[in-house]
Amino acid sequence: MGDGALGGMVFSSPIFLFLYLPLFLALYAAVFAPTRFLGDGRPRRFFFGLSNAYILLASLLFYFWGENWLILVMLASTTIDYVSGQVIGRSQRQGLRRTFLTVSIVANLSILGFFKYANFGVEAFTGLAGLIGLGDGPVRGLLQVSLPLGISFYTFQSMSYTIDVYRRQVKPTRSLLDFACYVTMFPQLVAGPIVRYRDVAAELRQRVVTSERFSYGCVRFTQGLAKKVLISNAMAVPTDRIFALSGGELSTPLAWLGVLGYSLQIYFDFSGYSDMAIGLGRMLGFHFPENFNYPYISGSIQEFWRRWHISLSSWFRDYLYFPLGGDRVGSLRVYFNLVTVFFLCGLWHGADYGYVLFGLYHGLFLVVERMGLAARLRGLPLIARLGYTHLVLNLGWVVFRSSGLGQMGEFFRAMAGFNTAEPGAVQVSTVVTPEVLTAMVLGSAFSLPLLPWMLRIKDRLLARWSGMMPSLIYGGAKNVVLLIVLVISAMTLASGSYNPFIYFRF
Repeated sequence: MGDGALGGMVFSSPIFLFLYLPLFLALYAAVFAPTRFLGDGRPRRFFFGLSNAYILLASLLFYFWGENWLILVMLASTTIDYVSGQVIGRSQRQGLRRTFLTVSIVANLSILGFFKYANFGVEAFTGLAGLIGLGDGPVRGLLQVSLPLGISFYTFQSMSYTIDVYRRQVKPTRSLLDFACYVTMFPQLVAGPIVRYRDVAAELRQRVVTSERFSYGCVRFTQGLAKKVLISNAMAVPTDRIFALSGGELSTPLAWLGVLGYSLQIYFDFSGYSDMAIGLGRMLGFHFPENFNYPYISGSIQEFWRRWHISLSSWFRDYLYFPLGGDRVGSLRVYFNLVTVFFLCGLWHGADYGYVLFGLYHGLFLVVERMGLAARLRGLPLIARLGYTHLVLNLGWVVFRSSGLGQMGEFFRAMAGFNTAEPGAVQVSTVVTPEVLTAMVLGSAFSLPLLPWMLRIKDRLLARWSGMMPSLIYGGAKNVVLLIVLVISAMTLASGSYNPFIYFRF
């Protein structure tokens, strides 16, 4: 279910951690420092513009590192939406405003559609040609399109700007530099969160970096790195091994272990990357929106989608679901709207039948919950609600992760106990190593709101013990723990451990 080998830097790569990031932050500090000592006026605005130009150039280098000239695709999208935003924002002629909104939307969706779905279309056409007796068909080998890094994120991000300008929810920026900085900003370019222009518009013009905010960014980045390296990467090893098994090798315990492992892998992979992006943004003075809120404690699928990939689900809500009528229309139309949104949400993830089925699957459960199941769930004990949600989610992860309908069916049969593994097949004991078991325990624990609970306990204890000494002890202990986590994560990466990234090519 991937798009090929990683061609560029990811935040959990040694070259980024040990070379690119330290150099970038050191130079950024030098460029940004004068803004702290200058009053409002042209000199201060000049250094803000200079820091934005530096972020832009560093982001283009980050992107060019792995994508080469595919960077032109992102720059084309940026230019189209900047010009469209200028015309939409300045014109009083509704027809002209609507025309340039259409230009922006059509251009972005055309770019996204071509690069993300052209290969899928060729394969589908070839398969159909074979079914009707035309052999391989006339288009096999005609087209092989490379998928640009992060295209699903930056096209949605850039397109939301022109829509918000059209709705007069934001004013168009006059600065192409600021807008290009916003679209290309590397911390959230690869895998989100999807940042809307209104989230950072004020900070593009004026922002503050304090030692406290920078420290918070470092903590958040370290937490995300630990999620990715120590939990997600560790769970990826048994998960990928199990999903590579044939149907005859797949026992019931292995199937469930693979699915549960994948549920931890994808959550800590994606939420870890979001944490790193949010932390990096804070180091630069930007506040990116939260993207996850402990989704595995949800008591329904409705609640799950309010907690999972929040920036994407809210994007579809505001720019598709509400324009389709949202909840203001009749029940049948609401159900149609939900299925449509989640069909497109599945398709957003990639050109694969599994992603489409994943979206339709979740859309179906959202409809069923709207039809009355949600009200019944609220009357059940918490453990029953959690059991329902996790059963639905785990079956959905099989759909999302499987390489085809055949593998999907094999996993469902094995999970239901209808599959008998061949003699000599892989045993659970050979898959669950001490490292995997540790990652499973940590992943299960930190899927719960354990950290907020610990922080509340800390606040109560510090409030009870007056004086500076308890705070100093806590601060020192926290820094030691974070340093240990950072060192272990860095050593794990330096050792060349398995380091896949699920959302790198979305």
